[in-house]
Amino acid sequence: MTAVEDYIKQQPSPQKEILQKLRAIILKTFPNSIEEMKWGVPTYNQGKYYLVSLKDHVNIGFSIKGLSEDELGFIEGSGKTMRHLKIRTLADIDEQHIVDLLKLVDRKS
Repeated sequence: MTAVEDYIKQQPSPQKEILQKLRAIILKTFPNSIEEMKWGVPTYNQGKYYLVSLKDHVNIGFSIKGLSEDELGFIEGSGKTMRHLKIRTLADIDEQHIVDLLKLVDRKS
């Protein structure tokens, strides 16, 4: 079991299932992505994306390097280098929107 799989396994429901689904989306979108633990959470492609389990939701984070003001409107937060989407339930996962954001960030950063 990898460190990422171990991290996900240790989370409570529904965060565990949300993390599993988001991880699957990232790995399906970028089959050759580098998955590693960084900052205590799963990260992908040298930190362009991350997943983190929080008390009542999961964040999928994105590097904002190179994004325009309009593109920043698709994600939440006010970080200077990373922003995120909050996912509270499996039903909140809009797979196409997440894939579009992953590809956008990959092109820009």
